[in-house]
Amino acid sequence: MIFFDQLQAATTQERNNLFSVPVIEDALNGNVSLESYRAFLIQAYHHVRHTVPLMMACGSRLPSRLEWLRAAVCEYIDEEYGHEQWILNDIAACQGDVEAVRNSQPSLPIELMVSFLYDLIARGNPVGLFGMVNVLEGTSIALATQAASGIQQQLKLPDTAFSYLFSHGSLDVDHMETYRGLMNRLDEPADQAAVIHASKVVYKLYSDMLRGLPRAESNALAREVEHATV
Repeated sequence: MIFFDQLQAATTQERNNLFSVPVIEDALNGNVSLESYRAFLIQAYHHVRHTVPLMMACGSRLPSRLEWLRAAVCEYIDEEYGHEQWILNDIAACQGDVEAVRNSQPSLPIELMVSFLYDLIARGNPVGLFGMVNVLEGTSIALATQAASGIQQQLKLPDTAFSYLFSHGSLDVDHMETYRGLMNRLDEPADQAAVIHASKVVYKLYSDMLRGLPRAESNALAREVEHATV
């Protein structure tokens, strides 16, 4: 089995856990409150603003045997630069306070996720950063292609409030095809193990962040009733 497929198989449970988080189920059904969408964007800002610095750190620590991967990291940096500003623009279009977001702290799961990734690069195997790519781009593709239009219709927001999700639909589909090819070139067991481990950790922490997002009141009430009658 090629490594990309091994990676997907090894993280099936973690991926299923993420997509079973109630707020994600709400989003895929197009039923999300403005508060919830803004809260998601705020946490997205707090991790996306680290994407380029993380990639730069990763590229600087890759061994010479992975020079082909360093070249891919350089291309990825160029494509990802400035995406945190897209998120701030979306927040502004949702009547959010951009300056307050800039000065805010991330939720604990996002703070731990970012810290884990910097530490992985500095003290572990920098190739593991591609576990983050596996999780975040795969998740954003699902949200962009299956949820964004429904959320927009429900909240009656302009296209300018969805530049992050809409752009990452088509963009990340292309990225994932490139990613598949890169992962299939990894032939060292230690590199493969680092990517799988990081994917599992990021899935867990990202899921924890999603569980902390506010839900639309009708969805939360329905869940309480369901639990009360079980």
